[in-house]
Amino acid sequence: MKKIKTDFNPRFRAGKKRSGVQLMETFFQFNELDISKERLSNIMNYAVKRNSWINEDPAEIFEFYQSMRSFIRAGYLIMLKDRKWTVYTKNEKISPWVLGLLSEKEYRNPLLVFKKAFREYTLKEFDYFMSGIVYFSMGVYKNLPERNIVMPYIHTVKMLDAAHLILQRRREKKMTGTHSG
Repeated sequence: MKKIKTDFNPRFRAGKKRSGVQLMETFFQFNELDISKERLSNIMNYAVKRNSWINEDPAEIFEFYQSMRSFIRAGYLIMLKDRKWTVYTKNEKISPWVLGLLSEKEYRNPLLVFKKAFREYTLKEFDYFMSGIVYFSMGVYKNLPERNIVMPYIHTVKMLDAAHLILQRRREKKMTGTHSG
């Protein structure tokens, strides 16, 4: 009898090679920024609570986990390409509401967020962080995650903000390019 192997790897990157920006566009087509940040926050909160677990469909959590893994890899690809996404605002003061968790410097050049995140943590460590918070959020456990999960969480939220900003600027650049022709 022939053994049948099931491939559980996501097929989202199958076919032609894609850039990090294209992968991020795909991420945001299926995940809104606010909802992604809220879901990540909920998973994180339940991961550190000892006597409760998240009250969401495990399939949705797993799907979100898979999309976040792909998102983090897309951020790594963007960081490797070293493209500039700087905005020159002539030293104008930027509203704290617009910044979110980003510093003014990161807002002006969102690529810095990815460079800093991947200078401090590897892809494997981000995978460990994501799988850890998902695991601990879905059940009641006596032990908590043994590593610091706060800093990878902050980096991940900042990457979401920075990626959204990059895509927004890319759209604006395309719009001004089509109107100036």
